[in-house]
Amino acid sequence: MSKAIFAGLVAAGAAVAGRYAVHAWKRIQSLPARPRIPRHMAGGFEPEMTREEAFQILGLRKGASLDSIRSAHRRLMLLNHPDSGGSTVIASKVNEAKDLLLGKRPTRTRL
Repeated sequence: MSKAIFAGLVAAGAAVAGRYAVHAWKRIQSLPARPRIPRHMAGGFEPEMTREEAFQILGLRKGASLDSIRSAHRRLMLLNHPDSGGSTVIASKVNEAKDLLLGKRPTRTRL
């Protein structure tokens, strides 16, 4: 008799877990698809920076506003400024990306 009760409890538990899984799957399927954004750039830098590369460096999408470009530049420079122990190469690339996107004439840096 105890085996039958145990088997019944196991079956009920499996049914509840299956129901929960089906509902969770339906919720996941109903979510809008997120765009796949690469976390890093494949390869190195191009000899002359393109707008696409500048957006990737600043971590922005194409067509970002001027305010978002400035705030992304500020955030990255606070993290990577050479006076704070950051890399001069990264700082120069961040500055070059901001200058290109804001329409300023970028300064040529020797790397």
